Amino acid sequence: MTDIQSTATVPEFVRAIAATHGDRPAIVLDEHVLTYRALEAESAEMARGLLARGVGKGSRIGLLLPNSPEFAVAWAAVSRIGAVAVPLSTYMKGRELGRVVRHADLAGLIGRRTIVSQDFAQQLESALPGLADVDVDAGSGPLALPGAPFLRWVVLSGDDRPAWARGPDWLTAGAAAPYDDSLLAAVESEVHPQDPALMIYTSGQSADPKGVPHTHGGLINKVHYLTEMMGVTAEHAPEAVMPFFWVGGLAITLFPTFEAGGVVICHEKPTVAVLPLGNVSRGGEPEPPPGWKAFSSLGMTETFAIYAWGTVSLVGSHPYVPLDFFEPGYDVKVVDPMGRPVPDGARGEILIRGPSVTPGHHKVPRSTYFDADGFFKTGDEGLVDGDRIHFLGRLGDMIKTRMANVAPPEVEQEIVALDGVATAYVVAVDDPTLGQAVGAAIVPEEGADLTPEAIAAALRSEISTFKVPKVMVIVPNEEIPVTPSNKLNKRALAALIAERGQWVSR
Repeated sequence: MTDIQSTATVPEFVRAIAATHGDRPAIVLDEHVLTYRALEAESAEMARGLLARGVGKGSRIGLLLPNSPEFAVAWAAVSRIGAVAVPLSTYMKGRELGRVVRHADLAGLIGRRTIVSQDFAQQLESALPGLADVDVDAGSGPLALPGAPFLRWVVLSGDDRPAWARGPDWLTAGAAAPYDDSLLAAVESEVHPQDPALMIYTSGQSADPKGVPHTHGGLINKVHYLTEMMGVTAEHAPEAVMPFFWVGGLAITLFPTFEAGGVVICHEKPTVAVLPLGNVSRGGEPEPPPGWKAFSSLGMTETFAIYAWGTVSLVGSHPYVPLDFFEPGYDVKVVDPMGRPVPDGARGEILIRGPSVTPGHHKVPRSTYFDADGFFKTGDEGLVDGDRIHFLGRLGDMIKTRMANVAPPEVEQEIVALDGVATAYVVAVDDPTLGQAVGAAIVPEEGADLTPEAIAAALRSEISTFKVPKVMVIVPNEEIPVTPSNKLNKRALAALIAERGQWVSR
């Protein structure tokens, strides 16, 4: 029997948890209970079917699925054969979804037709021109869409399947000789810790999607570490309150529970939880005390969840709870804009290097986010305080609302695309409930009659609800505050929106 802690790839991990935990329930959604043994068997069948459909190492397969046993099987099947699982946010709509499908270079997409109130057949047809004209049952062959040039097929479960989509049985129809267990074993033996396993999409500082890949070794080693650090045991039965398409749902809930042999309780609509942030320390790597809820943590998608933390008892003169431990193998420094380490008492950007850091963003030069020594530029501001670094917040314009990141340029792009809008400016506005809310100042075209309610309603069909501005003001261009050098005065703009703006959908 393979020891779970010795595994270094997803196929090894899936086989090990099945051998160790057997018929224990692994993940539950309502009446659907998936055991560890069934997770291995069902994902093996799907994996062989994927091989028969031409999916192999490096192929990117989108997962447009809710927190569910269905998600777990699809993730395991894709990753076991060396393909890259790309979870897609079920909050995405219209053009937003289309941009991610194209940016990810998806070869295939596994999803549900409807999730909660979202009809993803309609959303995909809206996002990908020409898709609605395809009829796979009429022999139209693989998809060939300019809007998603690498996409060859879509599989949707649920009622009333559109003519351009395949049913779930299509994926497993080829799971027979020669695509049998011996071929799957041979394929799995060629999946290495350095191979990419997963790519998570999150908001970046630009309007473009940001794909963050993680390797098999980085992912699985982080799971081993978090399982032990958080004290997860076979008695754990956490509710999946964070979606699996974001790093928190995978790294904090799903994967550690699988390693320990617990059971994950899913709901059709996850409720996003708020996790605390704090300070980071550069001193040593002592073992943290048991009970991860006693920690205030700092992490990001690029580190596959938390990489530093501290105990709540160490409250000093700074406004954040200190973090005094690091994931083993991490190095950290704080630098000025020229990349030089700052002295004690000074502020700068936190840079990190460690085993769970992403190897680099999809379609972005490595030098954009890494320095010459391989340190990742986090975009977080830190204050050096002896051997400790106090986390102060984000350096960029990213808006953090609940647990979601919102990139202002992406929202601005969607607002400007609306009829009657000349230009738009999006900034964070303080909010006692959300911490930060998305605020917008909108300049109308001459003669246009715009209202915040109408703008919000139009945006809800194109982007995730959490990205839709919660407070908006309609103003002429001359009222947009600028600095003496004619640059946007973001602080003054946020004050203007907070003072004169109209709140919508609160």
